[in-house]
Amino acid sequence: MIQMKILFRNLMFVGVLLFMSSCGYNGMVELDEKVQGQWADVEAAYQRRADLIPNLVKTVKGLADFEKSTLEAVVNARASATKVEIDPSNLTADNIKQFEAAQGKVSGALSRLLLTFERYPELKADRGFLELQAQLEGTENRISVERQKFNETVEGYNSMVRSFPQMAYAGLLGFDKKAYFESKEGADEAPSVEF
Repeated sequence: MIQMKILFRNLMFVGVLLFMSSCGYNGMVELDEKVQGQWADVEAAYQRRADLIPNLVKTVKGLADFEKSTLEAVVNARASATKVEIDPSNLTADNIKQFEAAQGKVSGALSRLLLTFERYPELKADRGFLELQAQLEGTENRISVERQKFNETVEGYNSMVRSFPQMAYAGLLGFDKKAYFESKEGADEAPSVEF
């Protein structure tokens, strides 16, 4: 009698495993891993930008008597942005907004730095500065592409965990809907340009 109960439990366990694997459990695991991997690619693109900033600041310092406050703003924004770490298994909208806010400060400081270089002809003529500027521009494009890929990956994952029959047990197994990167507030309005 006891052996029959043990056999029945084992068969039920195997049956549940087979049911879960045939109903998308493995697919949810695979998509969750893809989301986490794509988040790592986003972070790598931002890290590339953070790694370029010290070289840019050194080049600018060496070539011009540049506004100290502008350089300090870039360095401080980079320092605070590198402190923000997100656990890829816990990608909530708030976590992503916090990460994006810190990265937005870096973008703003870099924009001010690159705009003020117009006043310094020696910077405009320096090959090293121009190469760094081109690398930063390329990195900004990479960041945009990686964020887009991240959103596409999250879309696939969210579709899976919200589809039937996975939606019946996805939350119970820890597969919750993931957050997207979203545009900053006011991004839908054209910026004003003043001369």
